[in-house]
Amino acid sequence: MRDILSKATTGVEGLDDILSGGLSRRHVFLLEGSPGTGKTTVSLQFLIEGAMRGEKCLYISLSESEEELRDSAASHNMVLNENIEIFELVPPESLLDSDQQQSLLYSSDLELGETTKLIFSAFERVKPDRVVIDSLSEIRLLAQSSLRYRRQILALKHYFSRSGATVLLLDDLTADVLDKTVHSVVHGVIHLEELSPNYGSERRRVRILKYRGQAYRGGYHDFVIRTGGVAVFPRLRAIEHKTSFKRDILSTGIERLDGLLGGGINRGSSTLLIGPAGTGKSIFGFQFIDAAIKRGEKAAVFVFDEELGLLFDRMREIGIDLQKLRDEGLLHIEQLDAAELSPGEFAQRVRERVATYDAKSVLIDSVNGYQASMPEENALILHMHELLQFLNRQGANTFLTVAQHGLVGDMKSPVDVTYLADTVILLRYFEAAGRVRRAVSVIKKRTGHHEDTIREYKIDDRGLTLGEPVSGFQGVLRGVPVLTEPPGLALSDRSSENF
Repeated sequence: MRDILSKATTGVEGLDDILSGGLSRRHVFLLEGSPGTGKTTVSLQFLIEGAMRGEKCLYISLSESEEELRDSAASHNMVLNENIEIFELVPPESLLDSDQQQSLLYSSDLELGETTKLIFSAFERVKPDRVVIDSLSEIRLLAQSSLRYRRQILALKHYFSRSGATVLLLDDLTADVLDKTVHSVVHGVIHLEELSPNYGSERRRVRILKYRGQAYRGGYHDFVIRTGGVAVFPRLRAIEHKTSFKRDILSTGIERLDGLLGGGINRGSSTLLIGPAGTGKSIFGFQFIDAAIKRGEKAAVFVFDEELGLLFDRMREIGIDLQKLRDEGLLHIEQLDAAELSPGEFAQRVRERVATYDAKSVLIDSVNGYQASMPEENALILHMHELLQFLNRQGANTFLTVAQHGLVGDMKSPVDVTYLADTVILLRYFEAAGRVRRAVSVIKKRTGHHEDTIREYKIDDRGLTLGEPVSGFQGVLRGVPVLTEPPGLALSDRSSENF
């Protein structure tokens, strides 16, 4: 007899995490979701996991043929070994023959009783440790009334509980009336759902609605169905990932930028680079990444907005060979498609880079692309908060870019995340003496002091170069500066001295 206090692991990546280890043995659970949400795939993984552990498993199908189930398993490269038996439950021939049907009794009475008898007979023959019944919709149709349906589910529950099996009941939620009968009977409820955004692939998420006597990770968790089965991405909770590290100050590799930042970037902090398109936010971000690699650390970059080939060429022109750094194993860089990526999966990828790759600096370019993967702004703020807190607690430095709408004057951000970041670096265009210039300033640093000056900067084949603080002007950050000091050297005349 197996230890009843142990859990029956589901074999689904991430699902056992939110279930606090798996499903309690000797209990009946409900896996519900509309057609196409992945119920059959999850149940097959559940049985395969048991078979790999030497347990006997039984799949009782009331809606799909054995051939269809085996084809479904094969599409995911799943192997159903000898420990898994598929019992295709079909009505007895006497019920299909109109000459044999009783006229004084409702045929549903006979069908329901015969169906239950066949289920118990298959169970007694196999004596399994894990059972899947697919699906309750067929039993609900045979029962015809809520009372008979509840009694039938109770009978199944009591029978399986005495037998010591762990049972997964599938429900495709196709009933005309939403019946919560099974919810009150079973030990736990796992709810799968599919969302269809206006653009891009479908999004799937899972939620544990009930789990008696067991703590679990509440809320919605994103998941995907891919070749190999279902993978769940547990909702990130930064408070669970506290580590100890020294909060020293790290150089950016540029002396004047270090001065602007009050000495550099504090380890375990987040930095937001914000400004209109073309001001060089990505280049500032890669400057921080390059400095991290030069001091012997690994880094990870997640790009939403730019094709990697173009990015490699552009950065090579200013002296940063990203492709070489990637080939040497010092840099992980990947291009992401916001239309195909759920926020939970993205957070999981970042976590893996920090946990397994030991990345100490992470660049997300840009938050605008990240936002496209979750149109709800409130959800974005919550996701960003947990992700930044997680990275900070791991001692990693995070750099994010945000593109503002407009070029000069009053500009707006698609989402305000300035209060989440520890440091905010503002980049601006401004016009002076008939030329377009760029200016940088630090408007916030939570972890220490910083310069309150505005510095002009240039981007050329030498890379990023900062000049001396701009003086004698007012309104540089608004894009149209006004000369405030007595006429003398114009900004254009002093530019060679500044750099």
